[in-house]
Amino acid sequence: MGNNNRRETAVTIDNSPIKADDTFGPLRAVFRKVVHFLSFHFVLNSRRTSKTEVGGLSLTVPPTVFHPKLFLTSRFFAEFLQRQDFAGKRVVEIGTGSGILALSAARAGAASVLALDINPQAARAAALNAVANGLPQVEARESDLFSAVPPDQTFDVIISSPPSFSGEPRNVADRAWHAGPGYRDILALFDQAAAHLAPGGTMYLLVSSDSNMALFDHLIAQAGLRRQHVATHSIMVERFVIYEVTRA
Repeated sequence: MGNNNRRETAVTIDNSPIKADDTFGPLRAVFRKVVHFLSFHFVLNSRRTSKTEVGGLSLTVPPTVFHPKLFLTSRFFAEFLQRQDFAGKRVVEIGTGSGILALSAARAGAASVLALDINPQAARAAALNAVANGLPQVEARESDLFSAVPPDQTFDVIISSPPSFSGEPRNVADRAWHAGPGYRDILALFDQAAAHLAPGGTMYLLVSSDSNMALFDHLIAQAGLRRQHVATHSIMVERFVIYEVTRA
């Protein structure tokens, strides 16, 4: 389904499972474990607030918040969103982190953007970054999935890059990587997304080749939704895919 080139590829429809390139065989699993160990102990557990720029946005990233400069998914997804036409759209992001994706949606013309994260530090960071980048249409709230959203509120666009791995998160920072045993913390994501998706609306979902896509497919279908592949970015040991999710 692809190669190792560091580029993104747009396609029309591809509903096949995500597969990483197997050229590196067993080394892939070892390398992945090393990367995750270093990411947790030296990035996610950092006690320093840092300032960075990604996708043309100036961002402040406090401790425990997913760092958009150090992980490739943020830039890939942000640049994809900035190429969309969200003029006049109502947008919500689940798991905003620094707010980079919410801010990118605002840059793409969204009329309003609600940035949600279960980590209160992330919600505060997203709010501050919206102000710093002159994007007053972005509002941030602490929220477990859609828990802080009124049940009757709907959105034209839903954005999410959920944790790639099952397993108990070691702390609030690790929730960006691990969604609990059996993906416990995001099992309700697609049912809730379907309930808050306006007629004709679209959900943009970024997943990794390390994700349990069979489970995600089941949850998507169970919620009365369907997915199609719209962009891909591959690196040596992993593949990132953006799906467009709509009502079936």
